[in-house]
Amino acid sequence: MANFAKSIDEITKDMWLKNIFPEWGTWLNEEIAAAKVPEKTLSMWWLGNMGIWIKSDHGTNVVIDMWNQTGKQTIGSGQMKKGHQMMRMSGVRNLQPNRRNQPFVIDPFEVKDIDVLCVTHSHSDHLDQTTAAVVTRNCPNAIFVGPQDVADKWISWGVPADRVVVLHPHESVKVKDVEVIGLESFDRTMLLTVDDPEESLKGKPVRDMNELALNYLVKTEGGSVYHAGDSHYSNMYVKHGKEYDIDIACVAYGENPIGITDKLTSSDVLKVGEALQAKVVIPTHYDIWTNFMADPKEILYLWKYRKDRMNYQFQPFVWQVGGRYDFPGDLDHFEYMYDRGFHDAFDYENDLPYDAFL
Repeated sequence: MANFAKSIDEITKDMWLKNIFPEWGTWLNEEIAAAKVPEKTLSMWWLGNMGIWIKSDHGTNVVIDMWNQTGKQTIGSGQMKKGHQMMRMSGVRNLQPNRRNQPFVIDPFEVKDIDVLCVTHSHSDHLDQTTAAVVTRNCPNAIFVGPQDVADKWISWGVPADRVVVLHPHESVKVKDVEVIGLESFDRTMLLTVDDPEESLKGKPVRDMNELALNYLVKTEGGSVYHAGDSHYSNMYVKHGKEYDIDIACVAYGENPIGITDKLTSSDVLKVGEALQAKVVIPTHYDIWTNFMADPKEILYLWKYRKDRMNYQFQPFVWQVGGRYDFPGDLDHFEYMYDRGFHDAFDYENDLPYDAFL
């Protein structure tokens, strides 16, 4: 990267922020926009956390849980705010050290061409105002799809109500060549977030999960993608697998701290892939929080250990943030590797002889 000042005396924090962040600049924005998806296939990119960008062979763009904010940035008092879901789940008071671990791989203010923005639930690492603002401004034809709780928040922030579509399980919306189907969510942590237990004790009804969170199935002519949001394991995955043809499943994996049951374990990830009868299961979410970091290769090892005995008909795939996955083109791959470049090495004469440094 070129220097952005003539002298160190000119360097300010604002200048640094403007020139360094987002760390990938518009690289991924440009890559997605330029990508040509072959007929009867689909392409998708991991934006970090549970953010997935899906592009069909007709050029339709569906984005799920694109999140453009961050986690803890200060220790402060050292304690969580009253009512935080992790406090209510475990009874702890000390601050949850969930600092953001991955870079911003996309520039939200340069986002264009989104046809559908889906959000699974209203936790702030899935639903945020920055994403809502840029999609509203930059993608005038995009629709916003979510459960009622998410829709209410969008509208309260200023997203035009006529652009918001509320789905319930097994309802769908068709946009160009793509169908987005809402499915039951199994995000039990969400139930700890929205209802004050003191109010529940007074007789206030607990809100319906179907109003709070959704899983999604995105169907294209080139394949289908199941997005499980922050769902835990549930036997209902079997129901979804019997009702729908699922090619790729993206699920929330992570190393749960003691006292917490919030993310799928390695074994759970394999159970989801089997239950959904998917062709590929991809763990996500484990990348983003420093206190939930997990090694997805554990899933590969467990799959290899079990696959013959369990007769698995699916395979896991270990992705990298900002990476592309093509279906079915990448079906034979188990791990993603960033493009290393230099494909045209020695295709032209260098200024130095080839053995100059030998």
